[in-house]
Amino acid sequence: MSSPQSLNKGAGLLQRPESSNSNSKNHHLLSPVAYDDDAQSLHSSRSEQDTDSEDDEVLARARNSQELRARDRLVLMEDEEIDRLVADTRAKKQQERIRRGSSNLAIPNPLSILRRSNSSGRRSRSTSPMEMDATGSADDLVADHGEKRKQRRARRKEKKDRLLHDARNGEDAGLMYEMESGAIKEGSSTGESSDREDSDELDRRHLNMHSKTDKKRRWKRWLFLYALIAVGFAFLVLLAWKISVDKKRETQKYVSNGTALFAPTSIIISLDGFRADFLQRGLTPRLNAFVREGVSPLYMLPSFPSVTFPNHFTLATGLYPESHGVVGNTFWDPELQAEFYYTDPSRSMQPKWWNGEPFWVTAETQGIRTAVHMWPGSEAHIHDMDPSFLDRFKSKEKLPKKVDRLLELLDMPGMENPGVDISNMRPQLIAAYVPNVDADGHRYGPNSTEIRTTITDVDTMLDQLFHGLEVRNLTNIVNVIIVSDHGMATTDISRMIQIDDVVDLDKVAHVDGWPLVGIRPKNPADLQMLYKQALGNLKDNPNYEVRLKDKDMPERYHFSKNDRIAPLWIIPKAGWAIVKKEEFDIQDAKAKGLKYEPIGLHGYDHEHPLMRAIFIARGPAFPHQPHSKIEVFQNIEVYNMLCDSVGMQPKPNNGTLRLPLKPIGLHDSDSATEEPADPETSRPAVASAATASASSVEKAETTTTTAQNPTSTPPIGVDPVKATTSSKALGVDPVVASSSSKALGVDPVETGPPERPHPNEDPEETHHFNSITELWDWLKDKAGHVWDKVRGGSGSS
Repeated sequence: MSSPQSLNKGAGLLQRPESSNSNSKNHHLLSPVAYDDDAQSLHSSRSEQDTDSEDDEVLARARNSQELRARDRLVLMEDEEIDRLVADTRAKKQQERIRRGSSNLAIPNPLSILRRSNSSGRRSRSTSPMEMDATGSADDLVADHGEKRKQRRARRKEKKDRLLHDARNGEDAGLMYEMESGAIKEGSSTGESSDREDSDELDRRHLNMHSKTDKKRRWKRWLFLYALIAVGFAFLVLLAWKISVDKKRETQKYVSNGTALFAPTSIIISLDGFRADFLQRGLTPRLNAFVREGVSPLYMLPSFPSVTFPNHFTLATGLYPESHGVVGNTFWDPELQAEFYYTDPSRSMQPKWWNGEPFWVTAETQGIRTAVHMWPGSEAHIHDMDPSFLDRFKSKEKLPKKVDRLLELLDMPGMENPGVDISNMRPQLIAAYVPNVDADGHRYGPNSTEIRTTITDVDTMLDQLFHGLEVRNLTNIVNVIIVSDHGMATTDISRMIQIDDVVDLDKVAHVDGWPLVGIRPKNPADLQMLYKQALGNLKDNPNYEVRLKDKDMPERYHFSKNDRIAPLWIIPKAGWAIVKKEEFDIQDAKAKGLKYEPIGLHGYDHEHPLMRAIFIARGPAFPHQPHSKIEVFQNIEVYNMLCDSVGMQPKPNNGTLRLPLKPIGLHDSDSATEEPADPETSRPAVASAATASASSVEKAETTTTTAQNPTSTPPIGVDPVKATTSSKALGVDPVVASSSSKALGVDPVETGPPERPHPNEDPEETHHFNSITELWDWLKDKAGHVWDKVRGGSGSS
C-alpha cells in the first residue's frame, strides 16, 4: 500500500513536510502522521486479524476527502448487501413457514438439503431430512453468512485498491469534481476512463433505463390486455347478433298462410322481349298495379349483346356474357372447335357451354329446392345438377297452363311436413319463362296490332297468377319478381346491308351473331385486312360500327375477355341489320316487292332506349313503401337479389346490389318511361306513282285518326305537329310497300290501318269517308280490333 505522502504528492492537495526530522508541531494538520504513532500502521499491510471497526477507525483518521468518499461508498455498498442478505433470509424463513403449513412441522426442501450436505460436509448421510432441518438450519445460515462476508470483503478490497490506484496516478481537483458528481466520464480532461460500476450517475442511468423498460413493458401489457378485452367484447357482440339473427330467422323460417307453413319463397318470371315502355301503352293494368304495389326502377338495362340466351344466363348467374361464356345466340368456340346454336338443343344444351353457376344450382347445393319452368339453359345439366322440378321448353304452351303449373308447385306440401316424400315437397325458388311477347315481336314488330294483343294476354296471365296467390293468402308471403331480358326494335328492308358487300367472305371461317355480326378469319393474318376492308366499305354509312375485340370494343359492353368472342365485329345501330346474300338478297327483294322477316329485332347496344327491359318486385324480401322507385341498374344485379330473397349465399358474380334495396323516392307521372321512336327509314328517290300513293295514304290516315280519336297520342315515331304517313311511322320504305300493311305483316296488295297506341275506339262512332282507300283502312282497322277482342277474351297465347 502506498504512503499518504505519495498520495498527497500525486493529488497536489496536501503540503509535503519540510524534513523527516521536523517537530510534530510544524506538521500540517492534515498530515496522516500527526499526533498518533499508530498512524504509521497505515504504511503497513493489514493483517487478516484486524477487525472491521479497527479498519474503519484508521480510515476515518487517515483519509483525505477523496478516499473518505470512496470509503463511504464502500460502506454503503456493504450495508446494502447486508440488507439484501437479511431480506433473503427472511424470505427463506417465510417460505419455510408456508411449507410447514398449519401443523407447524418443518417440511424440508430436498434440493436445499442436498445442497447443504454437499457444501458443508458436516452432517452424516444417515441423518434424516427432518433432523437436518431442525438442527442444521442455524449452522447453515452462519456458514453461508461467513462465506458471503469473505466474498464481500474481497470485492470491497478490490474496489478500494482500484480507487487508490486512480488517486495515485495524478488525479487532481478535476478528478475530485468528477468523482463527487458521480463518475469519471469518457473523454474527460483528467483521463480516458469508462463509467465506474459504483457511480451514482450510472446507477441513476440504470434505474432510468430499467424504469423506461418497465414502463414500456407495462404499456405493452396493458395494450395487449385492452386489445384482448376489445376483441372479446366484439366477439360477444357478434355472437349475440348472430344468435338474435338466427332466432329471427327461426321465427321467420316458416310463415303460415292459414293452412300450411311456408319457408321463404320466391317466384321469378321472365317476359322475353317485353320492352320497358310497353307498360305505358294502357295494355297492362295488372302489371301497372304491380308497379304501384312493389319496387322498381324506370327500366332495367340488359347486357350486351341484348339477345335472349346471354341475358337469361346473366339473370341466372349475375355474370356478364364474357364471364359466363354464352356470348351470343350463336357463336364458335375455338377451343372446343364447335358451334353453339340456341335453337338446336343437341348442341346448346350441353354443360360445356355454360360456365357460370345459375341460381337453381346455387339453391340446390344449399338445400333449397327449386322448380324451373322452361328457363333458357335449365336443361343443360349444369355442374351435373338439375332443379328439383324441371319443365322442358314447349313453344306452343298456352299462358293459362303456365299459371296452373306455378300454382300447382305452390300447392305442394312444404318442408314442415316430415312424413312427406321429399320428391313431392314444395320448392322455395320457382322460375318461369314466357316467350310470347318476343315471338310476336319478331313476327309482327313491336308496334303491331298483334303484339298489343300478346301484351294484353301476358298481363291477363299475370293477373290470374296474382289472383291465385291472393286466394291462397300468399300475397304477403311469396316474393314475386318480374323481369324481361331485352326490348325490341322495328326493322325493314330499307335498313339492311349485305355482309357480302362489306368483307371478303372467302377469307372468313365463321360468322357469329345476329343482327350484329362477329367475323373469324380463316387465317389470323388476314384480320387487319378484313378490318380495313370493312372500315372502307362502311365509311359513308353512319349506322354501322366496325370494332376489333382487342382494340376498340367499348368497355361498357364488357364484351372482349373471352375467346368465344370473335375478333372482328360489325355492330349496327338499333333497327338496322346485316344479312348474307344467300339468306336474303336485298336488291332482288326490293325488285319483287318482298318484305323482310323478322320485322322486330334486338341485339343492339344494351343502353339504347329500344332495348330497355323491366324489373318489378314485391314481397316480404322487399319491405319498401309501395310504388317505390330505385335507380336504374343492369341485369347482373338480379342474381344477388334472388339469392337474398330466399336466404341463400350467392356465388361470386359481377353484381353489387343486395337486399334490401335503397329507394330514391316514389314513381310519378313525370318520371314515366317515354315511348322511344323507331329508327328513321332511309328514303331514296321515289317514283311519282309511289309518291302519289303515299300521299293518298297520308291523307286517309290523318282524316281517320282525327275522326276516331282526336285526343289520342300520335303513333310512335311520329311528329305530333306534322301529319305523316304510316309508312314513315313504322319505318317502311315506300318503294317496297306504299302502305302501313307492310309493317303489320299484312299482304302487300292490301292497305292496312294506321298504327295507334290505344286501339279502343267506340264501335258506334260515325265516320265520313272521302275515298275508297279511307273506307278500306277503316274496315281493316275495325276487323283487327274485333279480332283483338276475340283473342283477348280467349286468354290463349
